[in-house]
Amino acid sequence: MSYTESHGAPRASTSMRTPLGRVRNLGAAHSGTSDFWRQRLTGVAMTLLMIPGIVVVMMVLGRNQAGAAQVLGSPWVALILLLFIVASTWHMKIGMQVVLEDYVHNEKLKLAAIMANNFFSFAVALASIYAIFKLSSGV
Repeated sequence: MSYTESHGAPRASTSMRTPLGRVRNLGAAHSGTSDFWRQRLTGVAMTLLMIPGIVVVMMVLGRNQAGAAQVLGSPWVALILLLFIVASTWHMKIGMQVVLEDYVHNEKLKLAAIMANNFFSFAVALASIYAIFKLSSGV
């Protein structure tokens, strides 16, 4: 006696995922929840880096240009600012990409917008990192 004879017709799956998708536990974008967790990680990093960032801003308040350059020229301040810039630009890139993927329906326009988002995020990070290195080196 076969399985179908003893238990009736096999049940149809109610899930809309493919069998391979169910095994790998991935969504339609084939990336699972990695962007979700990366955005949460960068959000926590930015929150933790805000405290020393506020301290740096308070140290610079009321100083002239030479005094501000002296504070911003510290290697520890440069490290804090670099970490904050990397976390915030990565957070910005992921957040904007999620919005573009959800609300831009034309595939060619979506691809172009995501590419522009990647280039813009990279340019902002690069310009900010250059400025921090220039300040910290005293040139």
